[in-house]
Amino acid sequence: MKKKTVSLVLGSGGARGLAHIGVIRWLEEHNFEIVSVSGCSIGTVVGGVYAAGKLDEFEDWMRTITKLDIVSLMDFNWGKGGLIKGEKVMNRLSYILGDLHIEDLAIPYTAVAADISNEKEVWLQKGSLLQAIRASISLPLYLMPIEFNGKTLIDGGVLNPVPIAPTFGDHSDITLAVNLAGEMTHKLDDFEINQVDISAQAPEKEMPFHRKVSDYFGSLTAKTSNIDLGMYDIATQAFDAMQSTIARQKLAAYPPDITVEIARDACGTFEFERTAEMIDLGYERAEHALKHLL
Repeated sequence: MKKKTVSLVLGSGGARGLAHIGVIRWLEEHNFEIVSVSGCSIGTVVGGVYAAGKLDEFEDWMRTITKLDIVSLMDFNWGKGGLIKGEKVMNRLSYILGDLHIEDLAIPYTAVAADISNEKEVWLQKGSLLQAIRASISLPLYLMPIEFNGKTLIDGGVLNPVPIAPTFGDHSDITLAVNLAGEMTHKLDDFEINQVDISAQAPEKEMPFHRKVSDYFGSLTAKTSNIDLGMYDIATQAFDAMQSTIARQKLAAYPPDITVEIARDACGTFEFERTAEMIDLGYERAEHALKHLL
C-alpha cells in the first residue's frame, strides 16, 4: 500500500517537545512518510535529529537523562543575555549529529527563529544544522541569543510557536501540526498559584525551576549572584501563556489538516527527565488524532 506523505510541523514548548518523538514513532509504525519538517525551539531539535537520521541515538540519550544530568548541562552565564550559555548542550548534540548542513538532510527542513531587533521570523533552511538549532532554542532570559548574519536571533516560539507557513509549498497528502501549547488538563488552584511561597512542602515534580537548581547547588548559586531565580519561573509561565495565545491564532489563520494537541501543563519546561512519559503521551495523542485515517 502506498504510504501517505506528511508535512510535519513541530511546535515550541520545552520538555513537552519530547512528545514529538512519540508522534514520529506512531507515523513510522502506521505507513506514513514524513517528507518535510518545520519547527521551532524543541521542534527544531527533534525535527533536526529525525531529518539527519539520528532520532534513535537522540531518543536513547534522552531516555537515560536525569535531573542531575540536566543541571550539569547548564553552563551558567552570570553576564548579560541569558542564564545559560548553551555550549554544553550544543556539544552533546554535536556528538550525535556531527557537522551536518541542512542542504545535506534527507528531507526539507526549516528551523524558525525570531529576529528580535526587526520583529520578524527567520527561516533557516541552509547552512549549519547545529547553528540553526541553536538559534531557534534561544529561550529569552534562559539561553543566550546568538548573532547570525548580523541579526540577533532568539527562540522562534516568540513569534510563531507552530510554524506551518514553511510547508505551504509542499505537495504532501497531510499537513500535521503538533501543538505543545494545548488546553491545560486542569486549572491552577490556590496551592499552585502560591507554590513559590510554600514550595518546600510541594511534591518534587511541582518544584519551580529555581528550587531545583538550588537543591543541586545548595545556596552557593544564590549567594554568588545577584540573579533572582524566582523571576525565571514567572517568565516561563508568561512565555507559555503567550505561546498558547499565539498558537491558537496561527492555527486558526492557517489550519493544518490535522493537529495533535499536547496540554501545556503536561510537564514543566525543563523536566527532560520525564522523556519516556512524554514520548508515550505523544504516541497516544497521535493515535487519537490520526487513527481515523487508517
